[in-house]
Amino acid sequence: MTWDVLLTDCRAATMAENGQPYGAIDDAAVAITGGKIAWIGKRADLPSSDSKETVKLGGRWVTPGLIDCHTHLVYGGDRAAEFELRLKGATYEEIAKAGGGIASTVKATRAASLDDLVASAGKRLAELTAEGVTTIEIKSGYGLSLEHERKQLTAARKLGESNPVTVRTTCLAAHALPAEFAGNSDGYIDLVCNDILPAIARENLADAVDAFCEKIAFSTAQTRRVFETAKRLGLPVKLHAEQLSDQGGTELATEFNALSCDHLEYVSEAGIDAMAKAGTIAVLLPGAFYALRETKLPPIDGFRKAGVPIAISTDHNPGTSPTLSLLLMLSMATTFFRMTPEEVLLGATRHAAKALGLQQSHGMLKTGMAADIAIWSVDRPAELSYWFGGNPCAGIIKSGAWVKQCA
Repeated sequence: MTWDVLLTDCRAATMAENGQPYGAIDDAAVAITGGKIAWIGKRADLPSSDSKETVKLGGRWVTPGLIDCHTHLVYGGDRAAEFELRLKGATYEEIAKAGGGIASTVKATRAASLDDLVASAGKRLAELTAEGVTTIEIKSGYGLSLEHERKQLTAARKLGESNPVTVRTTCLAAHALPAEFAGNSDGYIDLVCNDILPAIARENLADAVDAFCEKIAFSTAQTRRVFETAKRLGLPVKLHAEQLSDQGGTELATEFNALSCDHLEYVSEAGIDAMAKAGTIAVLLPGAFYALRETKLPPIDGFRKAGVPIAISTDHNPGTSPTLSLLLMLSMATTFFRMTPEEVLLGATRHAAKALGLQQSHGMLKTGMAADIAIWSVDRPAELSYWFGGNPCAGIIKSGAWVKQCA
């Protein structure tokens, strides 16, 4: 066998379970063939074989490519004006009820062309991928009609076709109530279930379905209807759950074997137990926690005790988490949530992959898995959450091909 690429003189944080912190292998070698990892282990154990390209990494660390498993990357406009209002004391709910918040982004997104959405989101995506992100989830939810939800999801698919990144798309049509359905939330859920989701599924534009279950959004009964429709269409579900209050959305989501429940500051013990039984990932979003100046911490110890895996994501969106750095989110998760550096790196690799249903192919450096690899100029993996404001990513390989070659 001849390998396509052989990486040597490196240290590997495989994020697989091998009895070592970070699944670490010291003095490692990684062989890549056909876009997948063909062999990984100690360099001393490397089988005899030829390689088309051999690269010595000078002792750098390699990890799986990072995974940003919860974003709203495609949208029109921005919400800097609302940022100022929040600083003057307005709450998220007050802004939303006054026609701002999601509604203002819906207006800008509907006004934008498909090309405009692809171009603006492409610039944001470039910032994330420069930090070693090789897989990203992108939600709709700023269209709130079939025409514009389709436009958002089409833009997301196009980003995956034109950039060195795996894009998973999620239909979040049940994100907010559009102005034309004011006072008629059940009527809008009818539209979501009878028109939007079936069309999106027919056109293969979504890999999952999400909803916002909250007092300012949709009830558990309405969310159930959305999830029943998704199940009928063969689409897995995720949920924005327990961000501002405990609505019981987490327990509902686990009835449908949700891939993930996200935010979770107000999740109950019953919700945590339900997640543990269903194998649902807890996706924590420190950017939104920070931007909203939230004081209610998600129950990290509860997740740990119940064995619920925790993922970390940017929640990139124009209103409550306008961040373009997953590394910064790892740092925030250690500082705000008191998670360990190993926990947060798992949260952006192995656990994030499971939150997207990609655990069989992504999130670890393991034979047979995708050769998505980030190369770091650090002395230890903890530095990825220790530093904030810099970017130590020295190289990126996506599906076995160089995206950023090490200097």
